[in-house]
Amino acid sequence: MAGATRGELRKSAGWVHLWALGVGGVISGNYFGWQTGLLAGGFGGLLLATVVIAVMYVCLVFSIAELSAALPDAGGFYNFTRLAFGKDRAFLNGLTDAIEYVTTPAVIVAGIAGYMKALLPGTPDWIWWVAFYAIFVGINVLGAALTFRVSMAITVLAAAVLVVFYIGALWAGAFHWSNALNIVPAPGATHFMPKGWFGVFAALPYAVWFYLAIEQLPLSSEETYDVERDMPRALKWGMVTLLALSLGTLVLNSGVGPGAKGVGESAAPLETGIRAVFGGSVTSALLSIISLTGLIASFHAIIYAYGRLLFALSRAGYLPAVLAGLSRRKTPYVALFTGGALGLLLCFLAQQYAASVGAALLNMAVFGALLSYTLVLVSYWRLKVDKPHLRRPYLSPLGTAGAVTGIVLALICLCATFAIPSFRPGVAGTAVFIAVMLAYYWLYRRRHVEDHER
Repeated sequence: MAGATRGELRKSAGWVHLWALGVGGVISGNYFGWQTGLLAGGFGGLLLATVVIAVMYVCLVFSIAELSAALPDAGGFYNFTRLAFGKDRAFLNGLTDAIEYVTTPAVIVAGIAGYMKALLPGTPDWIWWVAFYAIFVGINVLGAALTFRVSMAITVLAAAVLVVFYIGALWAGAFHWSNALNIVPAPGATHFMPKGWFGVFAALPYAVWFYLAIEQLPLSSEETYDVERDMPRALKWGMVTLLALSLGTLVLNSGVGPGAKGVGESAAPLETGIRAVFGGSVTSALLSIISLTGLIASFHAIIYAYGRLLFALSRAGYLPAVLAGLSRRKTPYVALFTGGALGLLLCFLAQQYAASVGAALLNMAVFGALLSYTLVLVSYWRLKVDKPHLRRPYLSPLGTAGAVTGIVLALICLCATFAIPSFRPGVAGTAVFIAVMLAYYWLYRRRHVEDHER
């Protein structure tokens, strides 16, 4: 793109735009992904796991709200860790963030392809992968203002679909507690917790999908009009919105139609729920279109996130300088195209070597995210101890105790990813990739970071 430049991003966002970006990045978790936790732990097991994960994310959100107001930079988490521990651990945090943000859109586009095939049977998955990446990478390249407007529109639509479903389930009388408790318990267990306490542990990674990616918001710090005021506000209200949606989805979607057992086995739990509530008045084609809204909202928002992260890592010297190139519209077009190409490559590799494209990629995203959370919360604690006089326009009401609680819960959830056999291939692949990238950093890239201090 002729005329590309390097430098600062253009300010385009207020707190409502940030709220939409944050909620939009997560909302697909209410459309798919969470339901397998019903099979792992039953309704009660997943409910308790969701409470645990919700506490972890509240601790995380308050901590990064404080850090993002004090350290407004497009780098987000890696920038916080760099100040706390130096450039080496900052690279590890940036790397785990990149795994999450590049992999998650690939997970989502695999889900989008599944819904599109219901509309146009026989169409190869790769056509939808390429088409949706091209459309939404293109929107992000065209400008941040357009990105935020599109994110606002599709996030509101996706949330409205969920609210209509909640009201319909209650109004039509389709919800029954017996449906939510219809999984046959193991010997000695109850219908509420049919897998016992281990079921709660096993369901933790699936509960993550109700909230995964709200933490992307600090990546937009440089594009926020008043970051000290707007970033904490958007993070707090975004988390409140997600807490409400997760409760509504878990309870009401589990208690309609085929209940927890059938919904847990469904590849499209919201579609299953809408069909149970509204019956034959909703056609299969319309169901597929409705269900696409949440997937597209998250796909669009997280493409924005990986573009800003790769741009920031490149600008700081952690990645090749070409990724820091900006277009005339002040968007990181090289990083956006590169992340899209990597996402497509992951889709093709997973299709070739894994039984389920979405499941294989999902495992990688969760593992990278939990490592990143642990690192940033430790960084928060370190900065509280080592830099007590750092200017902090916003203070977390939970303070250091909240960060420590978040660290403990993140580590427990990280262990849960190893305990579930279906997660292990993704975890192993992610660990190998991290090892390769660390070798690249120590053997070659580290000296370039010293040349690019900002």
